[in-house]
Amino acid sequence: MIRLDDGLYAAILRRGMSRRSFIKFCAAMTAVLALPATYAPRVAAAVAAAPRIPVIWLRGQDCGGDSAAFLGASNPTAAELVLDLLSVDYDEMIMAPSGAAAERSRMDTQEKYPNGYIAVVEGGIPTADDGVYCTVGGRAFRDIVREVCDGALATIAVGSCASDGGSPAAAGGPTGAVGVPQVVPNALMVSLPGCPVNVKNLTATIIHYLTFNQLPVTDSRHRPLFAYGGLIHNQCERRAHFEFGEFVLSWGDEASQKGWCLYKMGCKGPETSANCPTARYADGTSWPVKAGHGCVGCTMPGFWDAMSPFYRRLPSPLPFSPTVSADQIGQALVGGVAGLTVVHATASYVRQRRIGAEERREVPVAVADGALPPSAPPGAATEPVERPVPADSSDPTAATEPIELPGPAEPVDPADSSDPEAD
Repeated sequence: MIRLDDGLYAAILRRGMSRRSFIKFCAAMTAVLALPATYAPRVAAAVAAAPRIPVIWLRGQDCGGDSAAFLGASNPTAAELVLDLLSVDYDEMIMAPSGAAAERSRMDTQEKYPNGYIAVVEGGIPTADDGVYCTVGGRAFRDIVREVCDGALATIAVGSCASDGGSPAAAGGPTGAVGVPQVVPNALMVSLPGCPVNVKNLTATIIHYLTFNQLPVTDSRHRPLFAYGGLIHNQCERRAHFEFGEFVLSWGDEASQKGWCLYKMGCKGPETSANCPTARYADGTSWPVKAGHGCVGCTMPGFWDAMSPFYRRLPSPLPFSPTVSADQIGQALVGGVAGLTVVHATASYVRQRRIGAEERREVPVAVADGALPPSAPPGAATEPVERPVPADSSDPTAATEPIELPGPAEPVDPADSSDPEAD
């Protein structure tokens, strides 16, 4: 039996995992976290010394795909995740107790480790009709989520359903399903959307917490930037075909067999943020686009409605011009901003040149009128300046007569004053 107070490394060795495999696992997690390779020893040291963290895994309105992805994980395997990296004290799919005994296990974990366990939530959370559409042990699942997450060290929403309601929240659904952020808005949490979640991102999130004692940096939707900070389109292995205008136009055509770009078949890679091309699924062997199916944008909010139709380009955001796509509008906006930037820079340059020319014209006139140049020190003596006279002037001496400019006033000695009252 593995004790909770054991370090992870000791527990992993007892499970038969070699040191080489452990180091490779830590290096892989470093890569998933988008950290420099030099961080691998730090990750290994932190994981080796970390205690096993209890986990309460809740399942709501879902298909079970996220649990299936968890059980199909490798590097480490599901057994190593459950028995070594984590102490999954409550998970309806893999736990032995059932019914009241299962709920007792959950409550025991909450009481034994207050603010010391991780809550993992899978599936949407129904809120319509007081949460009657999903109950566990006679209680609304919504209330259980609030209770567990309020006392958790951290909360991880796995899959699109737990992140924002997913398919149960699609248009026409009667359950009023929402995600964890809507039910527990103040929880310290991370959302890992995807249908299903990529278990590498789940493991990497936990490893990040063990290494740095904090959850990874997230965006405004609680998605960690290491996994959702870049567009799929920019990492896709078919990107070169997109640049060369080589597209699949029909399923099974020659272009499809050659692995050309699926953009015109409805691929949502240009609108979707995720690390699927690099993390991949099935032990890192493949992902939908590599397998020949376009991305459906399952990591994006409300993707069941927002990304439909899945096999055609997104509808035009301009009702009066249905042939204009969102991508074309984006390109036009970028071009417009660039054009305005050039216009602004040109106008600023012309304005500065005009101001400089005016300043150069003003300086000789000021000097000719008897004013000192700006660089002259106060009290400096001035030389006579000959003022030019037009050629038709009637004064024959005006052109040569010097004009004496006043110099600085000389100080007056009070003793030489001629004022009779000075004495």
